[in-house]
Amino acid sequence: SWFLHHDNAPSHTALVFREHFAKNSTHIVPQPPYSPDLAPCDFWLFNKLKRPLRGHRFDSIEEIKAESKKVLKAIPEKDFCDCFEDWKKRWNKCIVSDGKYFE
Repeated sequence: SWFLHHDNAPSHTALVFREHFAKNSTHIVPQPPYSPDLAPCDFWLFNKLKRPLRGHRFDSIEEIKAESKKVLKAIPEKDFCDCFEDWKKRWNKCIVSDGKYFE
């Protein structure tokens, strides 16, 4: 089974997605709404992707996908592990701040 962490934006909680997740044994990791400080994509991954892609002009979606894939594959595994260790620390900050935004 899979675990999925996402913010609680309406597009992510639509019935079609909830049905898909249930059918495919996907467990949702709960998160307070609108908490970018708890979303690894927001506090870590997007910057890792944006820096190397900045300033490039792409002629197609396929080019964007291919270059993004290269950038992702170039990120060392240790960086991903460090990100998730940081994520765990952020959970504690969230608990201490009573679910309020802390960054």
